[in-house]
Amino acid sequence: MGPADVEAVWRIESARIVAALTRFTGDFGLAEDAAQEAVAEALVAWPLDPPANPAGWLRATARRRAIDVIRRRTALQDRYALLAADPGAEEEADPDRIDDDVLALMFTSCHPVLSPEARVALTLRVVGGLTSEEIARAFLVPVPTVQARITRGKKTIAAAGVPFELPPPAERRERLGGVLSVLYVIFTEGSTATSGDRLLRPDVAYEAIRLARTLAALLPDEPEVHGLLALCELTAARFPARTDAAGSPVLLEDQDRRRWDISAIHRGLAALAKASARGLGPYGLQAAIAATHAAAASVESTDWDRIVVLYEALGRVAPSPVVELNRAVAVAMASGPEEGLAIVDELVATDRLPGSHLLPTVRGELLSRLGRRREARAELELAARLCANERERSVLLRKMAALD
Repeated sequence: MGPADVEAVWRIESARIVAALTRFTGDFGLAEDAAQEAVAEALVAWPLDPPANPAGWLRATARRRAIDVIRRRTALQDRYALLAADPGAEEEADPDRIDDDVLALMFTSCHPVLSPEARVALTLRVVGGLTSEEIARAFLVPVPTVQARITRGKKTIAAAGVPFELPPPAERRERLGGVLSVLYVIFTEGSTATSGDRLLRPDVAYEAIRLARTLAALLPDEPEVHGLLALCELTAARFPARTDAAGSPVLLEDQDRRRWDISAIHRGLAALAKASARGLGPYGLQAAIAATHAAAASVESTDWDRIVVLYEALGRVAPSPVVELNRAVAVAMASGPEEGLAIVDELVATDRLPGSHLLPTVRGELLSRLGRRREARAELELAARLCANERERSVLLRKMAALD
């Protein structure tokens, strides 16, 4: 068995291993460190002596590593006695608690005591099983930066005395929004990278989908969990058509919709139906917008009036300048570019998206449609200067050139 086999087992089992160790030791940082050491040992040992039960091997090795550390901590001798008393204790633990453990792990890694950056890094590391190198590559930051975020995050959790437990129901619902926002950030970075030379990072997006599916299975009665899952599935369904063979972006109006992933659309619609059962929240409304696109055979045949209504509803429950900008695009498609431009100009006048390339991108497009070519070119030039993603910038530059 080689490194790929170790990685495959780790990606599947990491959350359960770290969660179980955290429950037994009461130390989130120790559990994660012990699990990582077990993976390092597996990379050396497995090619020479492949285990019959790889997941069990990782669990047992991580547990031994934890015991070694606890042995050296005289203040934790009582916990060591609990662990060492029965070598099969972990395997004999109540299997019904495993799901609760994984869910507790999600809430711990997304705890509000942590910075947003630390929440993302810890979630990908301890729940998703990604390495520091993979996280750094996904978000285009140096590996030491990711490692520092993870280390600080674990120290912050320990210093704050964050218990490894599921929050009570009322607090759980309050903190669920934080967990969902972390998964949303991860998926968004994968679906449209903020910088770099790739438009998509599908591996990152699909990891967010995997975590969202896990969360939906653990919290089946939470509609917004299903709403986020639906949004991710329906958005990811377009991935095969969003870039050409060279990796260049393909605009929505030019996409071959036959390449959209029908299976992902069906999964997304099924999740949306569950989310709709008790009324749509912000993620569910975004998923409903994505579903409207998925139902259309072309941009022209899309029900833009419905999308306008959905953005208006989204603006009431989760107002933001980005939502308003997207509403402007939908209004322009439904009622003409002049009405959309009026909304965009209001955003400009109130300076609600400073430094973002999105606002001049949309404004330039609408001005172009109105025949105001010189103004449109100036807006697209500004958008290209502000855009950090090389692939998106290339599209803006092409649009500029077409206006010459």
